[in-house]
Amino acid sequence: MSLQTVKRLLRKKSNVRKARLLQGFFKTGPGEYGEGDLFLGVTVPAIRLIAESFSGLSRQAIHRLMRSRIHEERLTGLLILVRQYEQASTSAEENLIYRFYLARTHLVNNWDLVDLTAPNIVGSHLLSKSNRQALDALARSRNLWKRRIAVVATFAFIRHGQFKDTLRLSRLLLNDQHDLMHKAVGWMLREVGKRDSKVLETFLKKHYHDIPRTALRYAIERFPQTKRLAYLKGKRM
Repeated sequence: MSLQTVKRLLRKKSNVRKARLLQGFFKTGPGEYGEGDLFLGVTVPAIRLIAESFSGLSRQAIHRLMRSRIHEERLTGLLILVRQYEQASTSAEENLIYRFYLARTHLVNNWDLVDLTAPNIVGSHLLSKSNRQALDALARSRNLWKRRIAVVATFAFIRHGQFKDTLRLSRLLLNDQHDLMHKAVGWMLREVGKRDSKVLETFLKKHYHDIPRTALRYAIERFPQTKRLAYLKGKRM
């Protein structure tokens, strides 16, 4: 299980044209949220296949991938870590991987890296725990990606019919100034609504005047058109 082999395989799958497109899509320009991020132009399915083949990679090697300036290398390291969590045979091993991830959340520094890992490691680990205060600490962070990890991690709870933490964190993050957080909160609220529309509507009616328009649009995406328009009527573009 060689780190250099992983890097070589990623470069074999690289695509210069796609890399240019991704540089723009992930906002890598000066002052943008992904400033300085570099891309090889490798597709996510190709990265997943490599991650599955190297699920035995050492944590030291995973850490080195996560520190890379190349986006696909960081994603590969993180997806290997997800795979290791899923394959863990003991709760102690799961806890080690969870702690490893939490100690490196500053390296989980783009929205796709968060979305593809936070529910599978942080959310899955806390699913059976009564103490989920780690999410509150992340949600109150000044770091955008830590805040996104907090709310997106609750997708694991939503899948099991547990909505309380999603709603609580959504309330906490309603005043967040970043569009990527508005999208994340709206996405999680929509997922709640897919499972229980009454819970979602109760939340929306209570917080209608505080919820950002982008979050609202995401949350009500599956509503009938007339109901969507009714919710949006009082929200300015």
